[in-house]
Amino acid sequence: MTDSKYFTTTKKGEIFELKAELNSDKKEKKKEAVKKVIASMTVGKDVSALFPDVVNCMQTDNLELKKLVYLYLMNYAKSQPDMAIMAVNTFVKDCEDPNPLIRALAVRTMGCIRVDKITEYLCEPLRKCLKDEDPYVRKTAAVCVAKLHDINAQLVEDQGFLDTLKDLISDSNPMVVANAVAALSEIAESHPSSNLLDLNPQSINKLLTALNECTEWGQIFILDCLANYMPKDDREAQSICERVTPRLSHANSAVVLSAVKVLMKFMEMLSKDLDYYGTLLKKLAPPLVTLLSAEPELQYVALRNINLIVQKRPEILKHEMKVFFVKYNDPIYVKLEKLDIMIRLASQANIAQVLAELKEYATEVDVDFVRKAVRAIGRCAIKVEQSAERCVSTLLDLIQTKVNYVVQEAIVVIKDIFRKYPNKYESVIATLCENLDSLDEPEARAAMIWIVGEYAERIDNADELLESFLEGFHDESTQVQLQLLTAIVKLFLKKPTETQELVQQVLSLATQDSDNPDLRDRGYIYWRLLSTDPVAAKEVVLAEKPLISEETDLIEPTLLDELICYIGTLASVYHKPPSAFVEGSRGVVHKSLPPRTGSSESAESPDTAPSGVQAAEQPAVIPTQGDLLGDLLNLDLGPPVSGPPLATSVQMGAVDLLGGGLDSLMGGSNTFAPAPSTTVPTTLGAPLGSGLGDLFDLTGGVGTLSGSYVAPKTVWLPAMKAKGLEISGTFSRQVGSISMDLVLTNKALQVMSDFAIQFNRNSFGLAPAAPLQVHAPLAPNQSVEISLPLNTVGSVMKMDPLNNLQVAVKNNIDVFYFSTLYPLHILFVEDGKMERQMFLATWKDIANENEAQFQIKDCSLNADAVSSKLQGSNIFTIAKRNVEGQDMLYQSLKLTNGIWVLAELRIQPSNPSFTLSLKCRAPEVSQYVYQAYETILKN
Repeated sequence: MTDSKYFTTTKKGEIFELKAELNSDKKEKKKEAVKKVIASMTVGKDVSALFPDVVNCMQTDNLELKKLVYLYLMNYAKSQPDMAIMAVNTFVKDCEDPNPLIRALAVRTMGCIRVDKITEYLCEPLRKCLKDEDPYVRKTAAVCVAKLHDINAQLVEDQGFLDTLKDLISDSNPMVVANAVAALSEIAESHPSSNLLDLNPQSINKLLTALNECTEWGQIFILDCLANYMPKDDREAQSICERVTPRLSHANSAVVLSAVKVLMKFMEMLSKDLDYYGTLLKKLAPPLVTLLSAEPELQYVALRNINLIVQKRPEILKHEMKVFFVKYNDPIYVKLEKLDIMIRLASQANIAQVLAELKEYATEVDVDFVRKAVRAIGRCAIKVEQSAERCVSTLLDLIQTKVNYVVQEAIVVIKDIFRKYPNKYESVIATLCENLDSLDEPEARAAMIWIVGEYAERIDNADELLESFLEGFHDESTQVQLQLLTAIVKLFLKKPTETQELVQQVLSLATQDSDNPDLRDRGYIYWRLLSTDPVAAKEVVLAEKPLISEETDLIEPTLLDELICYIGTLASVYHKPPSAFVEGSRGVVHKSLPPRTGSSESAESPDTAPSGVQAAEQPAVIPTQGDLLGDLLNLDLGPPVSGPPLATSVQMGAVDLLGGGLDSLMGGSNTFAPAPSTTVPTTLGAPLGSGLGDLFDLTGGVGTLSGSYVAPKTVWLPAMKAKGLEISGTFSRQVGSISMDLVLTNKALQVMSDFAIQFNRNSFGLAPAAPLQVHAPLAPNQSVEISLPLNTVGSVMKMDPLNNLQVAVKNNIDVFYFSTLYPLHILFVEDGKMERQMFLATWKDIANENEAQFQIKDCSLNADAVSSKLQGSNIFTIAKRNVEGQDMLYQSLKLTNGIWVLAELRIQPSNPSFTLSLKCRAPEVSQYVYQAYETILKN
């Protein structure tokens, strides 16, 4: 007998049986079969083969069976789009069913079938359902529009569904309003630029009316929408707050947090002097406290949000300290969060309570919690000065427990206390030194080393203590190595005679035997300092330390304002803006709080936009321009601080940083070994063309003494605009120094004196290098010529146009403002000649899209005359070639901010038009370089 019997089976298979049952005439059997199909689908079996049979079951009045079939459809429509079209007819029919539940079910399922082919068939049924007389159907259809928009945004816009959605905001049924708001918010989130939720006081009123009658999730949608609204004044903000406040007593914590978000946002607009402001603060505390009686996971979310609220407005919870005391059965994540808030709320009034509590926590069993509690004691000392003594004695008591991790944390925080209150608590150093051997964590070891180095003169055996750390120098972490290096150098500067060998040893360990570049660099800097100028070394290493601030872990204010707008979302739990953790194409809109009203900040005149806001926006080669004269209006017009000319900083690198011959601090004898000089090339900053001579010997020398072209003076500030003061001027560059040549004329009837000048931030940092000196008062109808030296070490901000300079001039009458354009060639530096090979390499390296071409017309000079004229303004010819009768000049120039510009100038002897090609890594400069070429060649 063969084995074939094992392969034949009488059972036709599960799918086959289900197929037969689905086609049965008995309703009950059909329903059971569909249930079995759904069960198989749920556990992951593939039952897509039954698609036509299941779809046939749609033609039924039984709501339960219909739901099951729709569930199956949603799951398999994507993998069987052609089959899914068979179901469209039934959808369309069901959308007109007399039963509103079936109409809603059909429209809900249609939204969930994400198949492009089907979407166009759904538009008509959806349009009818959006205008259905039953609110249940309308609310379901509203959500369906958002789903359809996700599949095919263009279709939704073309069919006018968005307008219908906007109309639903005015619906009589609050649930429909809530769903319409939710759908519009969802769509608006994926299209930040579209102004879908165009809220106005009328629509806000409708939303607030619907708010009272919605389900809890409907309320959340409406509150989130309200939070995005910007009231026109403080009265409207107050009226919205009054109508939102009742939501604070809702049982659902999500509703409470959404209401808190709206109130926190609109409170910005209320004046602190209002009685209502105080009432609102009092009303906000109880709901936040109530959230802390929920289960631990909810508590954690509440605490993370409260952490933000306390940083923004600590006065809300300042009397609620006890709520944040830790319970023995709190999970660790809740404990740590509560501890953080306790420190934020600590003040002189409650510090005794807080310290007693923290001391208790420091004896707990949970190591992480104990560590944080000990840190908290230190933070309290730094925050509340009156408690510092009490905190230090508490920390000393904890050190006496000799529990290793407690001792280590205590030492770390005592270091910070020393930094906050110098020369106050140093008597405890002896106790700290006793525990030196037990320290095994890098942070604690580094803190202890810092203390020994900082107070070396008070510790008799400081050198022995530090030497004990040196023995295992290479096994220490970088943090400890850096701290040890600094501490030994401090010790050496305080006790040079006894620690000569020790400092020599640590410097050679740091520079010769270490792979860490930070450590090596610090070692070399100290070595160099000690060898060249011991007095300077003392001033640098033993300088006065700035006191540390109370709160080091506060969230940066602009980020905090953004996070307040996200209360009750994941962003408020992560303490990060959504853009930091939401991936995908959705544009994340940055939210911010409304501007404060009733405070001095908004009392500025319209033309003094707050300065300093725009500059940080886009880091470019040159930062961007902000408000025209905002900065000038609040400038101190005293004599400007003159800085060193920039050229010197370029040359700095040419010093041999690590040359030998380190003289001892104690006298002439060279007891130090010379620092190894192999690691840094000596020619670090030598000008690129130096020592190579002029390869083509076109014109001898670099830059002629005749100086660059100086334009004739023009009137910058007419007398009628400046109460009789007329200013005309021009800019010049002579032998490396830039000046502004001014003529001040008094056309008024009174004497002018007390002149001062100030520049606004500009693209190249131009600033006066000396005060504006008018030696005698300027009598009526008198003029005075002044040459004001300029440097390029001022503040930088990208202007439009790039060479725009805004100037403020003050005299005994008033302050006057004007702006002028400076020619770019005053910024071409004398070492702008590039070496030939370097030129070729750089030209190839700069991308072709950075190349710009210009025509210089009506210029009748020959190539040599051009070359000579341009060299006078520091545009250097590197090579000259003749190609098919055309002279090609290859040139380079360098701006004061280090930007190189490479040029190719084509000159045809018979043609008065030249072609200029410019290449530069900052292409926005090219246009202005071309203008400089034209100015120089035509004058």
